[in-house]
Amino acid sequence: MSARARIVGWMLFLVALALSVSLSATWSILLSRLDARVSAELENETEKLRRYVANETAAGPPASVKTLLDGWLSVNPPDRWETYFTVVGGRIESIPGGDRPPAALDADEDLVRSVARVTDRPVAGWTDSAAGRVRYAAIPVQITGDQTIGQFVVAVFYDHHREEVVASVQVLAITGLAALTLAGAAGWFVAGRVLAPIRLVRQTAEAISDSSDLTRRLEVTGNDDVAALAATFNHMLDRLDQAFAAQRTFADDAGHELRTPITVIRGHLELMGDDPHDQRDTLALVNDELIRMNRLVDDLLTLAKAGQPGFLTLEPVELAELPVAVVARARGLADRKWRVDEVAEEYAIADQQRLTQALMQLTANAVRHTQEGDLVAVGSAVRDGHVVLWVRDSGPGVPVEDRERIFRRFERSRVTGEGSGLGLSIVRSIAEAHDGRVFVMDAPGGGAQFVLTFPMVAEKMEMA
Repeated sequence: MSARARIVGWMLFLVALALSVSLSATWSILLSRLDARVSAELENETEKLRRYVANETAAGPPASVKTLLDGWLSVNPPDRWETYFTVVGGRIESIPGGDRPPAALDADEDLVRSVARVTDRPVAGWTDSAAGRVRYAAIPVQITGDQTIGQFVVAVFYDHHREEVVASVQVLAITGLAALTLAGAAGWFVAGRVLAPIRLVRQTAEAISDSSDLTRRLEVTGNDDVAALAATFNHMLDRLDQAFAAQRTFADDAGHELRTPITVIRGHLELMGDDPHDQRDTLALVNDELIRMNRLVDDLLTLAKAGQPGFLTLEPVELAELPVAVVARARGLADRKWRVDEVAEEYAIADQQRLTQALMQLTANAVRHTQEGDLVAVGSAVRDGHVVLWVRDSGPGVPVEDRERIFRRFERSRVTGEGSGLGLSIVRSIAEAHDGRVFVMDAPGGGAQFVLTFPMVAEKMEMA
């Protein structure tokens, strides 16, 4: 069974259940009100008879009970689905004229005998008739000067009133069934509209599984939960696309860059002779190549992780301490004139380890392109809501035409062509992971100044 059918089925079940409970409650309430109305009607007839007897006997007692009851029947006709008759001396005495009742209760001898035994106070009861169940009340009547006891009987044909209740409930059931049918049709239509984006997600996922095409995206419309699902699915595809792209790039780069040192190592090992001096030279060369391969793999892994979740560990970073710590570490790289240009007395939410890694890459790059005694300076500042970190040197600088190219993978350094060509790419990846960028410009007084900048988000700073 499809999800659409299940949803509509459950919806119809719940609506039908609610409708059934409503009809059952309506049936119970209407029957309860019918019982109360019939009882009230019997009590009302009893009270009216008492008032009539009181008025008739005020000036003097009537000639007989029969005369009193006949007078009462003449002025008090029965209502719809009601009938009256009187019993005097144990026998049927009078029946009012007018429309014939649904059933002739006066012909029921058992009922007449039962009514004739009512002598003290009114008695109510039930009896069966050709017209169904009947609710009746027998009211005894006796006057001064007449030893005969009469009974006035008022009967309500209960089943006829009950049929009206049944008809009303049937109308409610029919209209409820029609409403249920309309609700089912509307539910089927709405469920189809609601599930259409989910079905599109499934179809897109199947198409991607079959073709490995991660460029397909869902169209996001509206701002409901289904639209949020589509947006989340698109975001997942973006991350998967980035992950697979990083994986492919890593595999391509590793295969391309590791092929040369592996070939060199294999060639020297194949040509290595028995001469101990030759063996030492070969092993030293092989060791250098292995060290370079290890560094190259580490750099490639760093670049591959740059676009993945968890690459950054965000925490409050003291910007004043960062340049000082970098200069302290970099002093061991070479004999240069090390300097801290400027420090920002603020905190930023960032990854301190990655920022230190980026600045150390830039200082190592500066060392490679400067001479002993040249200036290498590191600084930090906050300008226009952005964190600005830089490393400048007094070396030969970077030609304008190379300032973008050197940040690409495997682009060699400025002049000598040394290095793996991945260091500045790592710096750029770290900057982009912080929603920032890195660029190179002319340093004041000559040389190159590499600048890494990223936004300082106010909300994050307040949280810190």
